[in-house]
Amino acid sequence: METCVGQTSQILLQLTPSEAALFKEGLNFFRNKENGKNFILFKEGEKLRACKNLCKHQGGTFIKDIEDLDCRTVRCTKHNWKLDVSTMKYLNPPDSFCQDELVIEKDEDNGISLVELSPPNPWDTDPRTPIVLEIGEVQITYLTHACVELKFGDKYMIFDPWLTGPAFARGWWLLHEPPCDWLERLVRADLIYISHMHSDHLSYPTLRWLSEKRHDVPIFVGNTERPVFWYLEKSGVNLTNINIVPFGVWQQVDEHLRFMILMDGVHPEMDTCIIVEYKGHKILNTVDCTRPNGGKLPTNVDIMMSDFAGGASGFPMTFSGGKFTEEWKAQFIKTERKKLLNYKAQLVKDLNPQIYCPFAGYFVEAHPSDKYIKETNLKNSSEELNKLINTTSDVITWTPKPGAVLDLGRLLKDSSDRCGIVDPPPGTKIYKNSWDFETYLKAMSLSFEDEIFRYPSWIKEYFTWAGFKGYNLVIRMIETDEDFALLAGGYNYLVDFLDLSFPDKRPAREHPYEEIRSRATVMRHVVKNGLLWDDLYIGFQNRIQRNPDIYHHQFWNHFQIKLPITPPDWNTFLNREKQNERCKIM
Repeated sequence: METCVGQTSQILLQLTPSEAALFKEGLNFFRNKENGKNFILFKEGEKLRACKNLCKHQGGTFIKDIEDLDCRTVRCTKHNWKLDVSTMKYLNPPDSFCQDELVIEKDEDNGISLVELSPPNPWDTDPRTPIVLEIGEVQITYLTHACVELKFGDKYMIFDPWLTGPAFARGWWLLHEPPCDWLERLVRADLIYISHMHSDHLSYPTLRWLSEKRHDVPIFVGNTERPVFWYLEKSGVNLTNINIVPFGVWQQVDEHLRFMILMDGVHPEMDTCIIVEYKGHKILNTVDCTRPNGGKLPTNVDIMMSDFAGGASGFPMTFSGGKFTEEWKAQFIKTERKKLLNYKAQLVKDLNPQIYCPFAGYFVEAHPSDKYIKETNLKNSSEELNKLINTTSDVITWTPKPGAVLDLGRLLKDSSDRCGIVDPPPGTKIYKNSWDFETYLKAMSLSFEDEIFRYPSWIKEYFTWAGFKGYNLVIRMIETDEDFALLAGGYNYLVDFLDLSFPDKRPAREHPYEEIRSRATVMRHVVKNGLLWDDLYIGFQNRIQRNPDIYHHQFWNHFQIKLPITPPDWNTFLNREKQNERCKIM
């Protein structure tokens, strides 16, 4: 078999001629007894195709799709995504992903090997032998959520500073109280890494404080399809030293310190993760990536950090009707959180870091109007995950608290040294109990009262700007109050995305239908500023019913990731509407 220069091949499974002869026409599920890996093979005459039994969406397991009489499709047990193994394309949702296909090699006796082709590991470029660290030379201070400060000699680096204000409009609030000197730490940073554009990582309220103190702090982001700082100019935050770097390339900070940003294998257009290396010692932060670097990651790093909690989605808490009873949602949440715990524990076991820290899950739905979400959207605890890891491996686990410090040099010298991890002083406030809601909700109230919403034609203007059409889906958008009840005088309208029309009633043709109730203050804030719908969906600001119960990937992907970067031109819109009013009067 020929490979590209630098590309490696790995045989995942070898089958003898007699084992290969057992394959039947259509779908075949089988398992590698040596390593427990599962595979799917599709046979059509002499043609064979194969892939791992691993959904590319969120790593679920496939089973046979009983609705498919042609025996070509499989269904993911996690979110019911369907894959046509004969083409390696996903059918539900349509036009989403293609499955990663394995190479099939036959020997002269008709034995079969399943082979995975892999590019060389970028972190192996210019390898460096680890140098013994002095105590105090490398220290990690946990601040809150996904934000940590890393000290490497005399250099300071910070990950994902969300340290004040809400995320996802007003849906998420910080669970932990960050150290009182968090702003001073940001100001002194030599570099800041921001993994992606979600507002629990790219926090404009936090960056606004930073920009007023030091606008030229070096900030590094990956070269994603969707620019991380696409909203910067409109935000009013004055940051002047943003560096967009390519994936898989070492960025040299000084003689001993370098870092490399990697993309996510499922959402390469937005999610990233990072490897930081100092004197040959590596720190891996997978952040929120579903399949960081396509699942290929360095093993035996000194420190690994990842998310752990779950509950970072509007599904299924914001859905109603059909199967979405409270009992179904409770069982789904319980099952999914357990799966996530097991997945993270297995990942840590496979990568075998010296030290593991669960983070990026310390948020709470704190606003009083979100009491229902807070009570039902139960999350994993970091203690729970670390306990599970400790039963299956010798990895040192760290459950961080704001202001706690991990000394890497001390822990590497003696993992039993209790001084290697220093908790914050007694009496330190760990959990927040107030969030200053009013300050951050005021801007949304101003958007609600904006002049553009006097004119019903804003609806056509907005969705024309959004640019999603040619898809057979009808949506009813309903403005509501805080409790998702109909808002007196609020807008209630239909959008037919097949031809981007706005009919008075649903069309006669067969079509899927969704009803989306959204809090008017937040929805209008999103509309006015041309923001992504993650503020609504991940922020729990809407309630959704759909018929049939199908996830429309193209629709949600467009409004959550692919809206135009330039916001709607509401000034031109207002001038036009006012001119029309004057003409009517005349």
